[in-house]
Amino acid sequence: MALSFCGNKSNAYSVTKGVLNNPCFVDALNLVPHVFLLFITFPILFIGWGSQSSKVQIHHNTWLHFPGHNMRWILTFLLLLVHVCEFSEGIVCNMVMGTNHLHLFMPAFMGFVAATTSVIYYHNIETSNFPKLLLVLFIYWVLAFITKSIKLWKFAEDKDASQYLRLYITALLVILYGLLMAVEINVIRVRKYVFFANPQKVKPPEDLQDLGVRFLQPFVNLLSKATYWWMNPLIVGAHKRPIELKKIGKLPIAMRALTNYLRLKDAYEDQRDPDRSPSIWRSMYRAFGRPILLSSTFRYLADLLGFAGPLCISGIVEHWLPAELNYHMSYRELLENSSILAVLLFLALILQRTFLQASYYVTIETGINMRGAMIYNKILRLSTSNMSMGEMTLGQINNLVAIETNQLMWFLFLCPNLWAMPVQIVMGIILLRHFMGPSALVGASVIVLLAPVQYLIATKLADTQKITLEHSTDRVKKTTEILKGIKLLKLYAWENIFCDSVEETRGKELTSLRTFAFYTSMSIFMNAAIPIAAVLATFVTYHILNEKGPSPSQAFAALSLFHILVTPLFLLSTVVRFAVKALVSVQKLGEFLQSDEIGDDSWRNGDISVSFEAGKKPMGMVSSLPSPPFSFHSISGQLTMIVGQVGCGKSSLLLAMLGEMQAIEGGVYWSNWSEAEESDEDIRRNSVAYAAQKSWLLNATVEENITFGSPFNKQRYKAVIDACSLQPDIDLLPFGDQTEIGERGINLSGGQRQRICVARALYQNTNIVFLDDPFSALDIHLSDHLMQEGILKFLQDDKRTVVLVTHKLQYLIHADWIIAMKDGTVLREGTLKDIQTHDVELYDHWKTLMNRQDQELEKVSQTTLERKTLRRAFYSREAKNQIDDEDEEEAEEEDDDNFSTTTNRRSKIPWKVCWCYLSSGGFFMVFLMIFSKLLKHSVIVAIDYWLANWTSKISNRQDSYSLLVFIILCAAGITLCLITSLTVEFLGLSAATNLHHNLLNKIIHAPIRFFDITPLGQILNRFSADTNIIDQHIPSTLESLTRSTLLCLSGIGVIASITPIFLVALVPLAVAFYFIQKYFRVASKYVHNLDDSTQLPLLCHFSETAEGLTTIRAFRHEARFKQRMLELTDTNNTAYLFLSAANRWLEVRTDYLGAVIVLAAAAASIWSFHYGLHPGGLVGLGLTYALTVTNYLNWVVRNLADLEVQMAAVKKVNSFLSTESENYEGSMDASQVPENWPQDGEIKIQGLCVRYDPMLKPVLKHVNAYIKPGQKVGICGRTGSGKSSLSLAFFNMVDVFEGKIIIDGIDICKLPLQTLRSRLSIILQDPVLFSGSIRFNLDPEKMCTDDRLWEALEIAQLKNMVKALPGGLDAVVTEGGENFSVGQRQLFCLARAFVRKSSIFIMDEATASIDMATENILQKVVMTAFADRTVVTIAHRVHTILTADLVIVMKRGNIMEYDKPETLLEQEDGMFASFVKADM
Repeated sequence: MALSFCGNKSNAYSVTKGVLNNPCFVDALNLVPHVFLLFITFPILFIGWGSQSSKVQIHHNTWLHFPGHNMRWILTFLLLLVHVCEFSEGIVCNMVMGTNHLHLFMPAFMGFVAATTSVIYYHNIETSNFPKLLLVLFIYWVLAFITKSIKLWKFAEDKDASQYLRLYITALLVILYGLLMAVEINVIRVRKYVFFANPQKVKPPEDLQDLGVRFLQPFVNLLSKATYWWMNPLIVGAHKRPIELKKIGKLPIAMRALTNYLRLKDAYEDQRDPDRSPSIWRSMYRAFGRPILLSSTFRYLADLLGFAGPLCISGIVEHWLPAELNYHMSYRELLENSSILAVLLFLALILQRTFLQASYYVTIETGINMRGAMIYNKILRLSTSNMSMGEMTLGQINNLVAIETNQLMWFLFLCPNLWAMPVQIVMGIILLRHFMGPSALVGASVIVLLAPVQYLIATKLADTQKITLEHSTDRVKKTTEILKGIKLLKLYAWENIFCDSVEETRGKELTSLRTFAFYTSMSIFMNAAIPIAAVLATFVTYHILNEKGPSPSQAFAALSLFHILVTPLFLLSTVVRFAVKALVSVQKLGEFLQSDEIGDDSWRNGDISVSFEAGKKPMGMVSSLPSPPFSFHSISGQLTMIVGQVGCGKSSLLLAMLGEMQAIEGGVYWSNWSEAEESDEDIRRNSVAYAAQKSWLLNATVEENITFGSPFNKQRYKAVIDACSLQPDIDLLPFGDQTEIGERGINLSGGQRQRICVARALYQNTNIVFLDDPFSALDIHLSDHLMQEGILKFLQDDKRTVVLVTHKLQYLIHADWIIAMKDGTVLREGTLKDIQTHDVELYDHWKTLMNRQDQELEKVSQTTLERKTLRRAFYSREAKNQIDDEDEEEAEEEDDDNFSTTTNRRSKIPWKVCWCYLSSGGFFMVFLMIFSKLLKHSVIVAIDYWLANWTSKISNRQDSYSLLVFIILCAAGITLCLITSLTVEFLGLSAATNLHHNLLNKIIHAPIRFFDITPLGQILNRFSADTNIIDQHIPSTLESLTRSTLLCLSGIGVIASITPIFLVALVPLAVAFYFIQKYFRVASKYVHNLDDSTQLPLLCHFSETAEGLTTIRAFRHEARFKQRMLELTDTNNTAYLFLSAANRWLEVRTDYLGAVIVLAAAAASIWSFHYGLHPGGLVGLGLTYALTVTNYLNWVVRNLADLEVQMAAVKKVNSFLSTESENYEGSMDASQVPENWPQDGEIKIQGLCVRYDPMLKPVLKHVNAYIKPGQKVGICGRTGSGKSSLSLAFFNMVDVFEGKIIIDGIDICKLPLQTLRSRLSIILQDPVLFSGSIRFNLDPEKMCTDDRLWEALEIAQLKNMVKALPGGLDAVVTEGGENFSVGQRQLFCLARAFVRKSSIFIMDEATASIDMATENILQKVVMTAFADRTVVTIAHRVHTILTADLVIVMKRGNIMEYDKPETLLEQEDGMFASFVKADM
């Protein structure tokens, strides 16, 4: 066939009727503008921009949009679409002709090329901001408009033209060219770049001038917006180096928390109406309504385009045979051409997916913007009385941030579904009715009737999850207690009892997890089985009504429609649930936003004196403070002290002065007068330095906690640290004052925290200092030092007004003014002299109290103890860090080997861990899961295959036989759906059960050294977060992954079996898919981690603000905290937005790949048909499967990425499973040990060498000693001399690598640990009690009678106290024994040791943390009740062992002195004598 422009007929080129009346010439005229554009733009594009294309990437600050930017892109896309239709129509008409007529399709093809070029050209001009070159496009649009109008005019002259498709296409093109011309004119009008004297200079938006802004979605062109093309460098780059916070940069201004907060605030404030309270819904709609509407529009478009799939499939299968064609096509003929339908299906899929992803993205962005805006500012204005009166707890406020705003955000994500779903369902049912007649309604009703069941399952799931959460919290609480008291449990050989108690709680948790798994599998089953049931019902009814099966086009259209219908109904239950939650959340947020705020305190800007007038502050009850109007003028530098009993209103008075209370009457006046001479240094200092009674620390370094935002002044800082005696504590910290403390940092003791808070108040440069009981947690030496150096010297030298609340009356002599309070009123005020003369009774009362306080001076220095605890915590932590560092170094050396291995490692899926997870589920379950999954998918393919055969009438058997087989297959499919959904969930459950059981046993039986070097938080994380992931998340991800993978594979398999030629197209697609998923998984992991790591600081900052409200407001630091909060919110939002954009990046790409698969499948089918290879039914089957693949491709990658992240939990748990356990067996059998061993309590220590770990140096070196039965032995020495290690050696808790300890003739290293430890008794330095009853704490083994327990309590002098408690022995002990004082706890431990009738009793510094009185009781008991037992006391204070029979003095693991105390005291230069002197 010869190619010629106008065809080969003789009259093709004749112009006798006029040039414009020859259609071929008109078409040639239409070619002119396109050729003109290509001729001019190509040189500019390839020559002019060769050098500049690289610039565009780097300096995105040159990105500038011309007016009508989006409009131009949309019109160009429409233009391309119409050109495709024009081209298709031309090709089809050309086929009718005897010869080739190029003019039918050539202009359309050139138009397509020119339109594509125009948009590329425009993009380049825009990025380089060179508007003059747009003139070319203007000329092109004008020419194209004119030539197309001529063509339209010529068409319109023909009377029959209204039936032709070509007329409508030309009309559309004329309109589009006209609109594009208008857009171009608008650019000239606004930018004045041509025809005007002074063109307009435009600067790029502020965000783009800031290179720190990396989130470019709002600024890129429409194509890049739709495909997330701008994300490519980030996602591909993640392979070379990890994505860090620096790399994702800042958010654009419009998306920052501050902008959104102001937007929402304005919308909220606009509604302030005295009659009704403002509604959050309305303000949310006003602030964020537009994007929500935009997203919903996208969603509607996507849903409507979704129906193109079934319609096109039906068309392709029905119009398989080509119809008779004419030279001029009508649009109906076009839509009956299978090739054209295939192209339309492809375009519809691309558009549908683009709109869907755009809708998701817009809702997520809106949700995030709203979340950032909500709460923080209100917190800083929240009235303290709300908190103290329990109207709002800290927990509730934290929940608002962590949970309620997220609920709202999720609701917004799902919100477009609410109005899109009904439309989708109605449309689906109408189309079904069209294809299948009345029988479709039966199938639809199956789906609709089962929807409530799904809703019911969803609510049940939510309830079960709540119950599971309660049990899991309970289990974690018990585990925490075990880990905190692990040393005691091991020493008493009780680990198994407590282990069983955790297992019992875990049992309850597993029961509810089983229910959870059951409901989850039901939900999955419903989702898979409903379409099968609906199809079955429809076809059976159709058969009954019509007495024959449906045609292939009907069958497969119906099949894909049912698949479309199931999704909204499945989602509906979720959306409804979230809507209900969102309503609750909005109500809570509304209550919060309308709660009381503190008053305006602009009055507090004065200088020094504070005067106070009558009656203030309701605090639950209306108590009036000082009734007579009283004012104390604290002249600059005066020290005012407020004293009185607990609860008389001292702290409230301070808070009232700070404006934190609601004044009922009267007021606070801060005077503005100042001293006559005011030096420069005394600039207005109008904030108040305030140290609250409950110490409050920031999550920051020690230095940041003390300077608290003030400039650092080295000299002043040093003076403050000395005044608060913090230097020794700072020296103990691993990084000195740069160590992080607070919630997430190192835990300091009460006294250390309080001194840091006081240091903060001293350091601030303010005129007024309020100290609320700063001595409460300090021992007497520190209190004195702080009073003298800090308050009297440092503050008074600075001439600062000090108001001090205290219980330490001995300091009253220093006060310039005293206020004595009682029951919320002022009892007395004046100087100490005034009170001594006017109120003798009060003064005497104070005097007796002072004497009592002086006697307390003998008490132990608590500080030394605190420092000791700190040192211990670090000793073990450092050892662990050392080991970790070595490991890391080794790992790094391996990593540095070569670059490619790291890249490979990053994208590897942890197959080994997956296998470990599956094998812990049991091999039978794994086999069952794999087998049932494969079988299920085979049956589902069989159902569809049978349907294809039946409807194409390949089998000539009776219809009723086909129907029977179809019913049997469907029933089998539904049954298998149920089996598979159950097997996966229960496989997960069995894996979770085994992993937790093994982990618990490993940890509980690990040697004590493991707990010294592993931080408690790390172990707890395995039991809480990681176990939760293994319990609840991995099974569903695994199910989803296997299902989507098998669906994709079976789909591709079916297409390939029908049209083998499809495999040719599959190869490049598979390569593309491999690279997309590979890049995405790596990037997704990094961005996920960023999201997680930026969320924690945000929540912590929030809770610490809520906790320290009064302090922040007193210091006037609200603005700083608000700024910090906004920064943290922005950082977290940036990470989340990038995560969301990365997900969209993946989905758009996999969706487009899916669309290409559909196109390839259709093309392969059409090609095969031309060679007469197969009937229509199978084509329908292939295309239906191709559509399924499109839906599930991105799920494969998403689930793969999720599984990779979740498997990390299994990996962490696994790393603990390799911990070595203690050797519980021993070489002797438990039955060989006499029942009453040890009877006498004789101890021989021979050449004992002990170390904590084979890697470490020995802590005891060749120790020899002999202790006779019944002797009382004291061991003393400095910290770290090996005293405690010796006590642990008795219990075989440390590695005895040389020598032995023989008790009553048996070497203890040969005994089973359980036997050895259950026969000895010990009291530890820190008293440990467990939550439960008193009985449980004394005798968890339940071996003793009540009389024995009462006897023990009587000996410990606790009998009367316990009798007074409700329940006696069954009285409750809270977690850690918090409801008893430290002294009482230690006495309980003594009673516990007595209950175990052992002839050897060890006291490890048992009196270190108790007062004199309790200590005396202890000593007395040891002398009387334990008179016949061997007692080994490790002494903290030497005077406790002066009465012992034998004293051992140790130094660096060796025994230095060993004799009776009297003998040792005689050696004056001996160590023992020097200890005693120091202790006196």
